[in-house]
Amino acid sequence: MERRRENGRAYLACNDEPYCLELVEGIDPGFDHVAFELRRDCPIDEARALPEVSEDSDGSFWVRDPDGRAIQILSFHRPSAEVDRWPQHARPSSTVHVGGPRRLGHVNHLTGDVDANVAFYRDVLGMKVSDWLGEIGVWLHIDSEHHVMALVETGASHFHHLAFDVVDIGKMRDLLDHLARHGRWVSWGPTRHGIAGNIATYVRITEEPCHVELYCDMERLADDHVPRIYPDDRYSSNTWGPLPPRSYFRFDPVAVEFERESWETRGRVLPPPEEAP
Repeated sequence: MERRRENGRAYLACNDEPYCLELVEGIDPGFDHVAFELRRDCPIDEARALPEVSEDSDGSFWVRDPDGRAIQILSFHRPSAEVDRWPQHARPSSTVHVGGPRRLGHVNHLTGDVDANVAFYRDVLGMKVSDWLGEIGVWLHIDSEHHVMALVETGASHFHHLAFDVVDIGKMRDLLDHLARHGRWVSWGPTRHGIAGNIATYVRITEEPCHVELYCDMERLADDHVPRIYPDDRYSSNTWGPLPPRSYFRFDPVAVEFERESWETRGRVLPPPEEAP
């Protein structure tokens, strides 16, 4: 990923967008916010009618979802030249390096109130429901890609993962080899999700309490898509095999150790959080 630094902030980009991740130096690590760009036909002044808006100096504004997560709303970016409307692979560039993810594709949150959050993202921000996992999980989309956000009811709010589109499983292999040589490990995967259909692998980030997903082959939805309700079973989560280890939904030191040492697959039972030393 490309990187630039200024004023204690690092901006990372997958391709030729200005940036897709912002890292801030000197604060506790963790999730801060997600930003969404308005549609071409939605003026930012009209969108400011959303409840509890706070303004920013750059013309964007901020709202918070029912779990208190910050969301930045940006005006539609109008390309300055015809070439900027071309697909990324066709744009001339002397700065973009091939080999990394194509883009940041979606984020996933754990929540203590899935219904309130669905109402917010659907009725306030205008997203559409793609699918449900029973009554505890929901996937939401903006365009034809299956989801830009997912929410899973676990009783408490926590950022779970951000996901990068890596083109195909061959590129995923290369990136996982690279991560392994730098001491990182897979927290779950490779999987083939029943919901959304994407091939996915999750990597634990120990510096921040979250995972990173590498994915490819995401389902594309028809314009007249009707949300489906999947059963809460193994096949909906992974048509290829195992459910995630129980540590996958936890971020405490014991859960991280169990993943690092593969204790669950070696026969040890992950203790409940309240029993962890």
